[in-house]
Amino acid sequence: MKKTLFKKYLRITTAVILASFLVVSVTILLFVTDYWKHEKRDILFRSATNVATLAKSYATEAGKNVYVINANTMGAFTMTFAQNIESDIFITDTSGKTIIASYGGQGGVVDVSKPVDAKIMRQVLQDHYSAEGTMNGRYQNNYYIVGVPIIKNENGERITIGAVFAAYNTETFTAFRWSIVQMLCYALLAAFAVSFAVVWLFTYRLVQPLRKMASAANSFGKGNFSVRVPISREDEIGQLAEAFNNMADSLASSESASRSFIANVSHELKTPMTTIAGFIDGILDGTIPPEKEKYYLGIVSQEVKRLSRLVRTMLDLSRIDSGALKLRPARFDLTNTILVALLSFEKKIEEKQIEVQGLENAKSIFIEGDPDMLHQVVYNLIDNAVKFTNEGGYLKIEIFQRDGRTTVSVENSGPGIAQDELPMVFERFYKTDKSRSRDKNGMGLGLYIVRTIVRLHGGDIKAESEQNQFTRFEFWVPDKPPKHMAEQSRLVETTADSPEEHQK
Repeated sequence: MKKTLFKKYLRITTAVILASFLVVSVTILLFVTDYWKHEKRDILFRSATNVATLAKSYATEAGKNVYVINANTMGAFTMTFAQNIESDIFITDTSGKTIIASYGGQGGVVDVSKPVDAKIMRQVLQDHYSAEGTMNGRYQNNYYIVGVPIIKNENGERITIGAVFAAYNTETFTAFRWSIVQMLCYALLAAFAVSFAVVWLFTYRLVQPLRKMASAANSFGKGNFSVRVPISREDEIGQLAEAFNNMADSLASSESASRSFIANVSHELKTPMTTIAGFIDGILDGTIPPEKEKYYLGIVSQEVKRLSRLVRTMLDLSRIDSGALKLRPARFDLTNTILVALLSFEKKIEEKQIEVQGLENAKSIFIEGDPDMLHQVVYNLIDNAVKFTNEGGYLKIEIFQRDGRTTVSVENSGPGIAQDELPMVFERFYKTDKSRSRDKNGMGLGLYIVRTIVRLHGGDIKAESEQNQFTRFEFWVPDKPPKHMAEQSRLVETTADSPEEHQK
């Protein structure tokens, strides 16, 4: 049998509610029982004391220190008390012999011919008596019994002339207690039914979004990322559903980007390999004449370099994902790095008649960083700028130091980037030109790698653009290397100075 969260939660909650109700019911029952017992005994004591006071008043002296209780007069009083408190009241002399007996109509069987047990009488005459039982066989079933002495004071002398007993049938209390139990049971069943319905509804609503998430997760496992969980609440479940949908959006975006990446890689690999294979086969089978071989070998060389760039980009991406992209910081001239990278595009710049601006009065600026990685950053930014600069346009490169950081700006004229696409240009696999009509060599990874390298140096990069006007990429790195770079620098120096490094 499948154990669902709904069943587990419902079962546990129901058990907790049931146990709580039982504890409360038992507590109430015990409290009421104890309260009722004490209250009844107090009533019996007060009644017995009042009767004893009356008996003392109506006692007549029959001899020295000998008093007789008027049975006729006291009989009426004891009957009234007995009926009012629904109890038996009887008066005895000091020997335990019953003088007056009145019954409260409880139907108990009592043997008044038997004198009260001497032990009980001694206890009553000394102070008072309280117990539950049959009074040594006087009753056939249990009674709550209290007894008080009848004491008359004459000339400062304390004279005990008898005792008053009040008894209440416990069967009456048992019936009362059973009524309470029945009432609590009915209340328990009603409360439990309502609680169960509320808990069932609450539990169902609680687990329903989780079931939808599980169903959506199964759909994700099958490759369908279009399923979303409806958000109808603002509690933790609602926050979880929102986070789940955000994750689904991210997965869908990643899946779309991955498919686009695979398509791009396939295209990028197929095109140069086809070109290389065609030209080499043409040279080998004589289709290409010898005087044209150098020209076509030059094309083959360009395509091989294109494949090399593709492989290098893939390796960089792999190193970023695995966390293996480590910095090897050193002090170097960033201005010189920019000039060297710019020279790599000299031919393309001349072909498109691009005017280079901003470096006329550039000075050497030394920073702490990884020279190779920052060269790659500058190279990629200039590559993008040259690629999208219009014929006869301009390329403006600026470098300056300010507020403890070194900033490099690469701006070019051209079609620009739409405002809604600017926030996404640094995401992996993202290409603003979906048709590859202009950007045939890119895979949407260059700017992602650029941002990653810059942030590893403790800096950041931003993009600005106006369509059909310009595009500007500006990055900065701190003049003082961040802590993790300094640690890596010390690690590199230590490794380089080690005997193992010299042996290599």
